[in-house]
Amino acid sequence: MRLNRTTAILATIGAAALGYAAVSAYRRFSDRQPRAAALSDDEQDIAKDFSATRSAGPDAMRDPPRSWSATDQASDESFPASDPAPVGSRVD
Repeated sequence: MRLNRTTAILATIGAAALGYAAVSAYRRFSDRQPRAAALSDDEQDIAKDFSATRSAGPDAMRDPPRSWSATDQASDESFPASDPAPVGSRVD
């Protein structure tokens, strides 16, 4: 069976619609509770307050990294900021 362009487009649209329906059904019928991704289990209650941010440092993370440097700490403490923490000494 040879696929022409129209058949390929319709198959793509059908696959996308089927995927959307599957994800929607999973979200609607699953019993899982939504979790804020960046918050630890102890801080999940502040997720309802959109102005709140999590505390800085790996102790406040849900999935803390294996290693944590002073640069990581400075970057984490500066969030949310408009500029990231400096990486090098050169400034343009």
